[in-house]
Amino acid sequence: MSLPKLALSATIGLGLAVSLSAMPASAATPDHTTAQRGAAAAAYTASGEERADTDAFIKAVMKSALEKRAKSPSATAAVTVTYNASQAPTFQSVISRSAQIWNSAVSNVKLQEGSNADFSYREGNDPRGSYASTDGHGSGYVFLDYAQNQEYDSTRVTAHETGHVLGLPDHYEGPCSELMSGGGPGPSCTNAQPNQDEINRVNQLWANGLAKLEKQLAKSH
Repeated sequence: MSLPKLALSATIGLGLAVSLSAMPASAATPDHTTAQRGAAAAAYTASGEERADTDAFIKAVMKSALEKRAKSPSATAAVTVTYNASQAPTFQSVISRSAQIWNSAVSNVKLQEGSNADFSYREGNDPRGSYASTDGHGSGYVFLDYAQNQEYDSTRVTAHETGHVLGLPDHYEGPCSELMSGGGPGPSCTNAQPNQDEINRVNQLWANGLAKLEKQLAKSH
């Protein structure tokens, strides 16, 4: 799905959903017509993302996390990536659950809510649906659209979008058991767990990618 028309913005991912019971009354009103929801769902499965966009986002997140770790060295090998969910109050519990899923699955990177965040979550209305975005200057965020989020499972959307933050691309052709297949399997798919291949890819990226970035930063100083 596409992004709001912001300068230098780039789509990195596409969302899924939050249940009506978890949404404020304003988010579940008739303002979100069947046509709007259908358009968002169609955009979700039809849209792609550029590998370069994902790379830009992950490198920005890595650089931010690395610079903070350099100021406060940690004994753990895992890199802590901090997120801010204050601009997505409707989805905070789902965002937390998504972070827990990834933290339980991977070992080289950990997600933690806090200040001075490496990326943030936002919510609102956009006929083009949900997405993960970078502005091209190192800032990234995940946007969760209300209407589209009535179509898909809430935990799957945030886990999928967070997978983009961690460096994974979309693969809509995949089965429901593949988290990054996103909306490809349809709204009935509620799996929010990454499969072993996705887990391995994230662990490898944060081990090897971070090592390369450390060398690049060292050469630049």
